[in-house]
Amino acid sequence: MGSDPNIPQGFMLGSDPMAKACWVYVLECGDGSYYTGWTNDLAKRVAAHQSGKGGKYTRSRLPVRLIKKWRAKDRSEAMGKEARFKSLSRKEKSSLLGIKEFRG
Repeated sequence: MGSDPNIPQGFMLGSDPMAKACWVYVLECGDGSYYTGWTNDLAKRVAAHQSGKGGKYTRSRLPVRLIKKWRAKDRSEAMGKEARFKSLSRKEKSSLLGIKEFRG
């Protein structure tokens, strides 16, 4: 698999397709904020967030929509990717997500 220069190191897809995959995901909330988490069942977790049962933060900011996901080979890698993403500034997160921030 080739390297994509637009994706920072540590955010590439996992390389072992047989490993139980985990996912790091980013939701855009109804108020425009981002929520980042990890899971081993992406569809179920996103559905939980969308129904208001995914967590306190997203429950009060519905609707939410999945805007990005990265595969991780295991729980440890997923937690590391989540932590790295959360440590970025809003501007850095938007850039990584391919979203242009407009300020009026």
